[in-house]
Amino acid sequence: MSDVLLISKAEVGKSERTLAPMDLEKFCQDLVLDVQLAASENHNSIFTIQGNRIIAGRMAMQNPQMVSLDEKMLRHILTNLLFNAVKYSPTGGIIRFELFYVQGEVVFRIQDEGIGIPEADQENLFNSFQRGSNVGKIPGSGLGLAIVKHYVDLHGGEISFVSKLRVGTTFIVSLPIEIN
Repeated sequence: MSDVLLISKAEVGKSERTLAPMDLEKFCQDLVLDVQLAASENHNSIFTIQGNRIIAGRMAMQNPQMVSLDEKMLRHILTNLLFNAVKYSPTGGIIRFELFYVQGEVVFRIQDEGIGIPEADQENLFNSFQRGSNVGKIPGSGLGLAIVKHYVDLHGGEISFVSKLRVGTTFIVSLPIEIN
């Protein structure tokens, strides 16, 4: 029901982005712990940080990397993608979660070894109430990725994916950031 309320707000333009400084690395590490607690023992989550942490032309300090994003929206984006990676990998496997620092933006890559998305379903995946035709009895409303796409768009970012049946899916989210 909460997904229906979120998508309803989004469709009438009531979603507002609230930027605030956040320690992105700690935020991501905490998400991975949450996902690992909810996953089966057959799942293994791996979180890595890529790049030299050079953002906006300067080297990151030894202190935590503080960036401005909407934490609530980012939590929804990444939680949805991470939990989908677990959910659509019913036999287990490795869930890779990578954070890349690129000049002026951060890039998140989430990769699973799950059931994959049929090619015929891929073009409509970000539409409300759309799910892969191969999900069987795996529960879901078909709203999660529509909300994720909306929140990515509100950040001025981009989301893409590649998927192969019975091999897995990789989602890539790029979001512009400001350094604090």
